[in-house]
Amino acid sequence: MSFIGNLKEMLGMETEEDTEFDTIDNTNDIDTNDEIGKRNKVVNIHATAQLQVILVKPEVFQDTKQIADHLNSKKTVVLNLESTTPDVTRRIIDFLGGVAYANGGNIKPVANNTFIITPYNVGFVGEDLVGELENNGVFL
Repeated sequence: MSFIGNLKEMLGMETEEDTEFDTIDNTNDIDTNDEIGKRNKVVNIHATAQLQVILVKPEVFQDTKQIADHLNSKKTVVLNLESTTPDVTRRIIDFLGGVAYANGGNIKPVANNTFIITPYNVGFVGEDLVGELENNGVFL
């Protein structure tokens, strides 16, 4: 019973309608399915398991727009820059590195003139390989 209901009862002002509403117990109206749903989260595995790796070998800087679109759609990109000039290579790496950074991803060298660009939800294992590449003359 509420404070106002108690006050009405003490003053003798309680009506028949007030008594009818005061006897309703609302504590059993909680839907137990809601409580169970909060504890048991169901995740659609098909929605989270659609990771793709895209292999690209751009020849000119204009090819980077399509690669950036792949990165924006959360796909991992393996970037082979063997057929580009050093100036174009640097421009592509700078641009795609910025796209990866904006999306929370990473860019790592995996071989000479080959890089892997991962979105934020993909981990990268093998940091010792990156150090080995840097020691052999591959620098970012």
